[in-house]
Amino acid sequence: MTAIPRAFARLTLDFLLPLRCVSCTSTVGTPDSLCPDCWQKMSFMEKPWCERLGTPFSYDVGEGAWSPQAIASPPIFDRLRSVAFYDGPARDLVVALKFFRRRELARPMGLWMCRTGSEILREDSLIVPVPLHWMRLLSRRFNQSADLARVIARECGGQFEPGLLKRRKKTRRQVGLSAKARQKNVRSAFCIDPERIGQIQGRHVVLIDDVITTGSTIAVCSKTLLSAGAASVDVLTFAFADTSNRSGSASPDEP
Repeated sequence: MTAIPRAFARLTLDFLLPLRCVSCTSTVGTPDSLCPDCWQKMSFMEKPWCERLGTPFSYDVGEGAWSPQAIASPPIFDRLRSVAFYDGPARDLVVALKFFRRRELARPMGLWMCRTGSEILREDSLIVPVPLHWMRLLSRRFNQSADLARVIARECGGQFEPGLLKRRKKTRRQVGLSAKARQKNVRSAFCIDPERIGQIQGRHVVLIDDVITTGSTIAVCSKTLLSAGAASVDVLTFAFADTSNRSGSASPDEP
């Protein structure tokens, strides 16, 4: 097909099936994008931010600065980066992907995550999604974190490893649990596939999840990876649920 017929076919298709905002039903000009209204409502996490947690500062405090939260309780992983706070369109996208099987959303969400996490993504990185227990995977029929990780690995050139980290214990749903109860709930819940433990030795791992709430799941996963010999672990999520400082951010159901 030559350029002119291809362009005409594209215009015809756009007329018959107009492109829609990934968060609402408004018409947009480019695929996999937000309309202006949803874009303005997205609470993007942008620099200047905490070097460890990626949470924004209200003013520039200098390169490499840590937030009070990171200083008071340093995370076991190296760095966390998230696209947006878990409210508005960001919350709608996470819910649509996870609970309404809108798996096509993994592509735009994964591409946003790639841009946000560009400083922690390398071609030699192992891209590891937070796993679901096999019973929950059987029920849900897909792992939203794995869908995101697949897009990210394809985009950054990293090595997609969905089976490296396993969930060996079926935990309670995290929603409604206190921070302490969440930590207890996921304790000893994860392990490395014993037949593939050699793959992780001395490697940089980027742990992928759709949303982080208290960080209890991410902390246990990071500890498991480091204990197995990973050189370092960074974390990349689409949303960050800051339930202590932002109103209207209902706690999501972590896997």
